[in-house]
Amino acid sequence: MTASIRTARLPSGIEVPVLGQGTWKMGEDHRRRADEVAALKLGIDLGMTLIDTAEMYASGGAEEVTREAIEGRRDGVFVVSKVLPTNASRAGVMRACEASLKRLGTDRIDLYLLHWRGGTPLAETVGGFETLKQQGKILHWGVSNFDTEDMEELAGVASGNAVQTNQVLYNLSSRGVDFDLLPWSRERGIPVMAYSPVGQGDLTRDRRLLAIAKRHEASAAQIALAWTIRQPGIIAIPKAGSAVHVRDNRAALDIKLSDADLAELDRAFPPPSRRRPLEMI
Repeated sequence: MTASIRTARLPSGIEVPVLGQGTWKMGEDHRRRADEVAALKLGIDLGMTLIDTAEMYASGGAEEVTREAIEGRRDGVFVVSKVLPTNASRAGVMRACEASLKRLGTDRIDLYLLHWRGGTPLAETVGGFETLKQQGKILHWGVSNFDTEDMEELAGVASGNAVQTNQVLYNLSSRGVDFDLLPWSRERGIPVMAYSPVGQGDLTRDRRLLAIAKRHEASAAQIALAWTIRQPGIIAIPKAGSAVHVRDNRAALDIKLSDADLAELDRAFPPPSRRRPLEMI
């Protein structure tokens, strides 16, 4: 049985959990495959039913891991995958989507994202996405690693207002989007999907986070994750390759950071005072 957790609403009206599961680096080592599949399955049981993957991850291997994890329970999972910009032409997204569907073992992708901007005009990529929607092969589409100017340009493209999310790097040590992209997205009801919400491991050892974590009887990673999803309109997709890590991530949802905690975190990780270039990893 799948647990229920807090949700965010996409512009289409669909509700998705604010805490999902990432799969970056999954599928790279067959020796870890069983643990990765088990971790994703446990996350689904705990209510983290949004799984984010991409054709780029392990050259499709992460999609194959996802396939094993969702087998027999596809209807209870919200699958997100991403197309590379080199495949972002109208014909390219058709081929890439078909390949992802095969690796995922499903007849549709719930949310299909352009991984980052390339040389293909946005209108052409959006046209391909809209055709895939008409064919029922994807239900929704969105983007990833788009800055505010990119989102404004997208809004001016035919059917560009059908965008459902923008997936960007966002965590305590990478919060440049707080200055303009998050307010822009919030005003338009477009949730932001935060990847690497606890950084690349540095935040888990940060002494300032550890001090706050001690007060909450939690880990530094849990505090970082709780901070990321504290506000509406944010969906976090941390990756976890073990059952212990999955349970730790889920427990972050139950942490309530106080005003004093948040002020302390702002002093340690100051919010941006000016616009910054979008960060990517």
